[in-house]
Amino acid sequence: MNTLHRSVALLVFTIIGLGGCAHEGSSVSDPHPVTVADLQAVLRDEWSRHVFWIRHVVMDNAKGDRRSRDFAEKAVAANARDMAKTLASFYGDATAGRFRTLLTKHDDMIQAYSDATVAGDKRRQGTAIATGASIANLLSQINPHLPKDTVRSLFATNIGHHVVQINKFQDKDYQGEDETWTAMEHHVYVIADTLTNAIAKQFPAKFGS
Repeated sequence: MNTLHRSVALLVFTIIGLGGCAHEGSSVSDPHPVTVADLQAVLRDEWSRHVFWIRHVVMDNAKGDRRSRDFAEKAVAANARDMAKTLASFYGDATAGRFRTLLTKHDDMIQAYSDATVAGDKRRQGTAIATGASIANLLSQINPHLPKDTVRSLFATNIGHHVVQINKFQDKDYQGEDETWTAMEHHVYVIADTLTNAIAKQFPAKFGS
């Protein structure tokens, strides 16, 4: 995360925290509310890091670079913690913990598909995708502005990008992987912006103009 994004993230975590968690309520008198643009910047950064570090995990796996993959896996776990902290500001620690668990399972699913691809085991590939936990159900439950079909479609596309990327690395099709990477980056911004807009609608009192 660059210096600007670190500063924005710290600002959001600190100031939104002053208003308490969602179950504690919020009021228009919350001091120094952040803007929707602040939240958008944080979520875009977090989701960009999500795909960035998972990309390194699967790339290192394809190359057999265990040391580099270990570092990337730790970064993936740290990113999941960061995303949970952002949601905790609105929904409380319990819901944020559920989200972190599901996101970790999502990450594990992708890594399992990568392992199966490297091993050339198509049966394990299918099993990895079939057993992936869905984040979409949780998000649609906690926010009425996130229709289940919408978030399911968003995360299905995200998983599809990961699958294509893993296969491109395995085939050493680096041009094809670069094209997939560009699509992934754009799509996670769509995910981040969708979440931003839904949270802003659900908690308007937490935001300034």
